[in-house]
Amino acid sequence: MRSILTVSLPSAVRKELDRTARADGVSRSDLVRESLRDYLFIRRFRALRKRLVPAAAAQGIHTDEDVFRHVS
Repeated sequence: MRSILTVSLPSAVRKELDRTARADGVSRSDLVRESLRDYLFIRRFRALRKRLVPAAAAQGIHTDEDVFRHVS
C-alpha cells in the first residue's frame, strides 16, 4: 500500500532534485523514494556495524584481512 508524504524543501534543493531527476530520466518521486531507501539501508548498516565491531574486536578481528582469515 502506498501513502503520500509531503516534504518541504529549500528552493536550491528542489532545483537540484529537478535537475537530477531530469538528467536521470526519472520522476522526482522515484528519485526521492530511492534516495530514502538508500538512506535507511545505510542507517541500518551503520547501526549493525556499531553493534558488531566491538564483538569482532573482542575476537581479534580488526581488518578485512582478519575477516577473510576467519571465514577461509
